[in-house]
Order: sequence, then C-alpha cells, then structure tokens
Amino acid sequence: MKEGFDSPRDRHSMYFVYLIITKSKKKTLSYVGYTNDLKNRLIKHNSSKGAKFTRGRRWKLVYFKKYDSKRKAMTEEYKLKKNYKLRKIIKERYSF
Repeated sequence: MKEGFDSPRDRHSMYFVYLIITKSKKKTLSYVGYTNDLKNRLIKHNSSKGAKFTRGRRWKLVYFKKYDSKRKAMTEEYKLKKNYKLRKIIKERYSF
C-alpha cells in the first residue's frame, strides 16, 4: 500500500483545519493546526500532549473547517498560518 499524502489509507477520513486561542497575560495567542480527530486533538492540546507551543495553556476551539483530503487540509492550514489578518479577525470575533 502506498503511503504519504492522500494514500489509500487516508482517503476515507475527513480532515479539519482548526484555530485555537488562549489568553496569556494581556495577549490572545492563537495556534493553527490540522487533524483527522478534532475532539481528541483539542484534548491533547489542553492536557499538554499537543504541539510544544500549546503546552501548559488552556485552549478554546474558535474555528474549524472540514476537508476531504489530507493534502487539501495541509495546504489550507499553511495558508491560514500565514494569513495573520484573517487570524486576527477570527481571534477578535471569538476572544474571551
């Protein structure tokens, strides 16, 4: 079986691009990621088992979008990570 992006193993899954936020002193921090299990991924972030940047903080899911392929989700995750204006709009809309 071929492995890698959009391998047959991945074709039956849905993927999500998500944005989570947390308050740190006077700033609202955000993190963008992708996953095929949104609920479990948020649990990992909040239990300090997610990405190193997210450890030790309490995160709130404020945005997600569903994709049919891992490749598309990764592409859109990259775009959202680099689009600071859109991230700021989302953060302001859903800030604590």
